[in-house]
Amino acid sequence: MENHFQDFLIIDIETVSGKENIEEISPQLQQCWEHKAGSIRNPEEKNPKDLYQDRAAIYAEFGKVIVIGLAFFHEVKGKPAMRVKSMASHDEQSLLLAFKNFIDEKFNQHRLKLCAHNGKEFDFPYLCRRMLINDIKIPNILNIANKKPWEVPHIDTMELWKFGDWKSFTSLDLLTAIFEIPSSKKEMDGSMVTQTYYEEEDGLKKIEEYCRGDVIATAQLYLRLNNLPLIEEQQISIIH
Repeated sequence: MENHFQDFLIIDIETVSGKENIEEISPQLQQCWEHKAGSIRNPEEKNPKDLYQDRAAIYAEFGKVIVIGLAFFHEVKGKPAMRVKSMASHDEQSLLLAFKNFIDEKFNQHRLKLCAHNGKEFDFPYLCRRMLINDIKIPNILNIANKKPWEVPHIDTMELWKFGDWKSFTSLDLLTAIFEIPSSKKEMDGSMVTQTYYEEEDGLKKIEEYCRGDVIATAQLYLRLNNLPLIEEQQISIIH
């Protein structure tokens, strides 16, 4: 593939509430959540307890990372191909360390670019915040402190689709439908992740599979947004 796909990593993260129920977090955090809940759009007027189960996962202060999906392009016998890897763990600190070590060891840090859907608003800052909370040094590729905008090698497929229009959020699900890209959301969507994790015995495994589907879809979307053909299914391999 073209040289600009070297050291190009697509990521997707799956997050859940830090605890299954709000009663399990500290009284101080409970108070902070009740204050936070007052600013969350809540048309169904759910109480803070129910809202915690539904929405805490999207806030790094109250959630945690359980799965990280990774995809990168390469060539097989001259044909475009994709490798996909997922990391999953109940132990967030070990998961984040494994992710940090992977990108530090496998990629050229001066050329590496990260890509995600809504990554600039969610995946990238969420990872940074959770790393700090877990006392992990933020990798240079994610640490944007004191960097100029053009020095930050982050690509966001949602931002690419906006073409400068900042009025709306366009989901990965909608864009995969428009571009006829196979979607991972046939059996699960983001709203089901926390419940699946805490209530199903094999929940983490299911979420890991779902995350792999999302990161493949994001990689394929990036190709379509650059007028490039999708990678054929048989050219996509899962690595461990």
